[in-house]
Amino acid sequence: MDWIVDFGKTILETVRDVVPIVATLIGFQVLVIRKPIAHARRIFFGFVYMLLGISFFLKGLEMTLFPLGELMARELASPEFIQSGNPGGQTSWHSYGWVYGFAACIGFATTLAEPALIAVALKVEEISGGAIRALNLRLAVSIGVAFGISLGTFRIVTGSEYYLFILAGYCVALIQSAFAPRLIIGLAFDSGLITTSTVTVPLVTALGIGLASTVPGRNPLVDGFGLIAFASLFPIIAVLGYAQFAELRSGVAGKSKDRRGC
Repeated sequence: MDWIVDFGKTILETVRDVVPIVATLIGFQVLVIRKPIAHARRIFFGFVYMLLGISFFLKGLEMTLFPLGELMARELASPEFIQSGNPGGQTSWHSYGWVYGFAACIGFATTLAEPALIAVALKVEEISGGAIRALNLRLAVSIGVAFGISLGTFRIVTGSEYYLFILAGYCVALIQSAFAPRLIIGLAFDSGLITTSTVTVPLVTALGIGLASTVPGRNPLVDGFGLIAFASLFPIIAVLGYAQFAELRSGVAGKSKDRRGC
């Protein structure tokens, strides 16, 4: 019976979080626009399905992905595992190669499966008439998150200053924005925020806390957080870079056709 009570609490918490959004939408529809809600019965059942789906999803994350991510980070960064790959040697940032690899893989996989990113990518492909492919956008964002989280774990291992990475990253993004196609700039910055959603955040947070709890001299409260910012920043750079590369490639292809035509 304990799991039923626990799941009931999750449902109530989900209702508490979602009801203000629904109240705002219905309030504006009825009080401001002053029109009845079309298909009210279907919307009601959809609301119930949404609450149940979100509750099951969040409970699943809490029971599996969050503890698994933290456990993997602890085991990969444990002194026993590090020394097994570097017997008799000094432990340095080079010794945590598997941690960087795991961070990159988990960042890529979770972002590629992120529901918010999938929804936005499909809408972008529809609006752009296929000029921006949904899969290509998802891959670019996923690569950016993979690199960002891997770099974030490197920062935790080395104890480097957090703000230096963030400042450098935004400087690169701003310089890219000056040369990137205008069509992609807004989308690139939105893509960074899309990554901080229901799948990516629990695993990335667990990874940071688990790693900071295991690396000697690191404080989980001080060093364990901040990976989400890396996951939000570097997709911007990746999407801008993808757009610039696509523009350059199309320009080169156009020149080749002109030469053949001549």
